[in-house]
Amino acid sequence: MLLFALGFLLFILQPSAGQFPRVCANVQSLLSKECCPPWDGDGSPCGELSSRGSCQNILLSQAPLGPQFPFSGVDDREDWPSVFYNRTCRCEGNFMGFNCGECKFGFSGLNCTERQVKTRRNIFQLTGSEKNKFLAYLNLAKNIPSQDYVIATGTYAQMNNGSNPMFRDINVYDLFVWMHYYASRDTLLGGSNVWRDIDFAHEAPGFLPWHRVFLLMWERQIQRITGDENFTIPYWDWRDAEDCEVCNDEYMGGRHPTNPNLLSPASIFSSWQVICTRSEEYNSQQALCSATGEGPIRRNPGNNDKSRTPRLPSSADVEFCLSLTQYESGPMDKMANYSFRNTLEGFADPQTAISNPAQSGLHNALHIYMNGSMSQVQGSANDPIFVLHHAFVDSIFERWLRRHRPMLEVYPAANAPIGHNRENYMVPFIPLYRNGEFFKPSRELGYDYEYLQEPALQSFQDFLTPYLQEARQIWAWLVGAAVFGGIVTAVLTGLVRACRKKKGGTSSEIQPLLVESEDYNNISYQSNF
Repeated sequence: MLLFALGFLLFILQPSAGQFPRVCANVQSLLSKECCPPWDGDGSPCGELSSRGSCQNILLSQAPLGPQFPFSGVDDREDWPSVFYNRTCRCEGNFMGFNCGECKFGFSGLNCTERQVKTRRNIFQLTGSEKNKFLAYLNLAKNIPSQDYVIATGTYAQMNNGSNPMFRDINVYDLFVWMHYYASRDTLLGGSNVWRDIDFAHEAPGFLPWHRVFLLMWERQIQRITGDENFTIPYWDWRDAEDCEVCNDEYMGGRHPTNPNLLSPASIFSSWQVICTRSEEYNSQQALCSATGEGPIRRNPGNNDKSRTPRLPSSADVEFCLSLTQYESGPMDKMANYSFRNTLEGFADPQTAISNPAQSGLHNALHIYMNGSMSQVQGSANDPIFVLHHAFVDSIFERWLRRHRPMLEVYPAANAPIGHNRENYMVPFIPLYRNGEFFKPSRELGYDYEYLQEPALQSFQDFLTPYLQEARQIWAWLVGAAVFGGIVTAVLTGLVRACRKKKGGTSSEIQPLLVESEDYNNISYQSNF
């Protein structure tokens, strides 16, 4: 009965997600390279008559890219989304969406003027009914087709440059699996040739902002198809875990009794079919994933290669990662040292921050530990544990933002790997989002984490932390300056006293005026460094 009621809501609610808007997946839109659908509220493109937005040329970043991708004009994702569209809706104020029909993250109301902050909670803090509702929502998303979006089953060239559209329907959950695949897939170079050193969602500065947007869109999609506007993604706090605590039939599915690589038949997830897991097959065929079923979810937690991932991450690993002051460094890829992003992503040692791709730490450690569908990048979102895991990774990113309070300029503006510069649009989202737009505290985007809602005293300590760290770095210089200042003051004081004694007989007419006692409160001493 619950699933029937939830399914009925599909027909009365307008879902929102990303990738190719259905209304723009046609010959006319592709040949004109314009995706400016009308807003239902007034029937005008982008809701222009209601001042919600207007159809505008896309402004692409001209900042130079890093050397990791030595090609140009061979991948549809370059300068996203200009291969497909060069005019889209540019929304005004707090409006958002491919037709400016929604509110920006963190806003609601008829005119998107009401601020809101929702709380993401620990999955183990949910009540039984809340947990069951979350599982039902996941299963609902897996069985409902997306009404607003379709996926591409061919490249732009295979579509004959737009004159032969190649798109297909997809369910809501798999839409996000496909987007994750599409952002991380290899570049098809023709014949049997591919370029593997490319990823628009991983191994570079955009890793954290990209997955932040991914989760926000996924969260909103669930809110829309269920009508539960208060829904938030729960997180799994895996610090110091000895095993996969959510891998049981009460939560995300236990082991199959006879095949440890599969899920228990008692779990609703045991019947799910995965998509986009056969990257080598797609590459050999020079084809895109068509989102057809490729078998059940595979998971065998803990039976992974221990030489690469000996254990799950610890609290100490997380705290060391949070202490790193640089968001990005060096080549800004998986070889970056002392980079918070690279250490959290898991390509740098969580105890030294030195790059070591042969080992998997923090974020990567969880994927490898699951030893199945989660362990292959392009298809990892097939396992619903993916959203629990990435919600917690995002919370660590949030802790770093609150602790270090970086300016937007800290996010690299240029020379990052393709797609990862600050002003690059994230692949493959439509509406368009720039990487730098999500390099900000989560509360500005309308959500918070339960375990980060700390007492005022702790918040004050967090506020002071970055300043204390800066002071620590220059303490020796400060002490030296103070000693030098003290010596100079003593010398000057001695000279003044000597002069006063020498002129002790001066008449009262030429003696200096005394400072009134009330004026002492207005005297301030400043040291200029």
